[in-house]
Amino acid sequence: MNPLKLSTINLYYQQPMRLTQWPYQTFVILLVLFQVVAPKSAQAISKQAINIAYLTQEQPAPVASSNLDPFIKDKGVSGAELGIDDDNTTGEFTGQLFSLKKFMVPLDGNVTDTFNKEISGHFQYVVVNLPAAQLTTVADLPAAKDLLLLDIGTSDDALRNEACRKNVLHLLPSRAMRADALAQYMMKKRWNQWFLVVGPNLEDRLYADAIKRAAKRFGMKIVLEKTWEHTYDARRTVQSDVAVFTQTEDAYDVLVVADEQGQFGEYLDYRTWMPRPVIGTQGLIATSWHKTHEQWGAIQIQHRFLAKAGRWMEEQDAGAYLAVRAVGEAVTRTQKSDLKPVKDYLLSDGFSLNGYTGTPLSFRAWDGQLRQSILLAAPRSLVAVAPIEGFLHPKSELDTLGYDQPESQCHWDK
Repeated sequence: MNPLKLSTINLYYQQPMRLTQWPYQTFVILLVLFQVVAPKSAQAISKQAINIAYLTQEQPAPVASSNLDPFIKDKGVSGAELGIDDDNTTGEFTGQLFSLKKFMVPLDGNVTDTFNKEISGHFQYVVVNLPAAQLTTVADLPAAKDLLLLDIGTSDDALRNEACRKNVLHLLPSRAMRADALAQYMMKKRWNQWFLVVGPNLEDRLYADAIKRAAKRFGMKIVLEKTWEHTYDARRTVQSDVAVFTQTEDAYDVLVVADEQGQFGEYLDYRTWMPRPVIGTQGLIATSWHKTHEQWGAIQIQHRFLAKAGRWMEEQDAGAYLAVRAVGEAVTRTQKSDLKPVKDYLLSDGFSLNGYTGTPLSFRAWDGQLRQSILLAAPRSLVAVAPIEGFLHPKSELDTLGYDQPESQCHWDK
């Protein structure tokens, strides 16, 4: 007897199935064989191509307050690349092929020229890692009117309110969202009296404004506010200066610091006149991602990123990953690559995205901000995740963080 026929008969009798099941089994086997022997080039030709651009500019290294944290030039890039890998994993089954083109503008280069010459007319989706002023400039370009910019570089509340743009979605949490997350936890702990220390930079004042808003919103009291104005090296005189600076007759529960550049905030902990915890931009911080986060599948993506980039994932990396994955999810669900159906789906109630923070993520349709949980983290431990239990909302508890729809001055969906 033919060996192949004998093998087939043996296979049939080894399986506990009825004779009527055999045609289905044959179909499955033939389908698998077809997938194996089908020319790869033919499969690639049939795939839907989705091209995503990544735009950033080199930034000058800030004045280091510590040698422990090296300056990372490429924050965001590796996150976007990891997102493309995951998009293409799904695309193998859904018939899509995702690609990422990176545009790194030199420190003395012109971002607008790069956008007009290299990106306009070639890409519909652009991950943008730029400061607020440059993001607004790019968003207002005529060539960007019909594109979707995914902002992974800013936390400015103005860009989510009066200065919002219809063609921009924001992946990082705003300052208001961060401040509200801290305020919710402070309210749970009943640490209601705050001493606010503000740095000299514009960003520090913007963060302080968010802290004041959160304090008012959640019933906290700022008993004292001071501006850090020392111009010398804080490391040399901090032991005595911090104690004197924080000496006050006003009782307070927690010291809140607004120092986004990290010029002095790290030196406040354990050196204040009274023994008080430090929160804000240093101490206990509010962030969308942190190296200590391991829950809800985060440990796997942490290890994957570490293997790929050789360092821990930063906020911009997580934002870039989510930006690319959001586009991939929308394209997969809609089976469309054109901007309008994809953007409509991104802003719809049907869109949700796994952000590895315990709650599905979605975009706010009134200002383009990504709804997301906020991690409250100390340098080497995850303390809590906001929204804190007990803070409720009629639509989503995530909307207890930051500007809710009735408070927003944007409403570009109308």
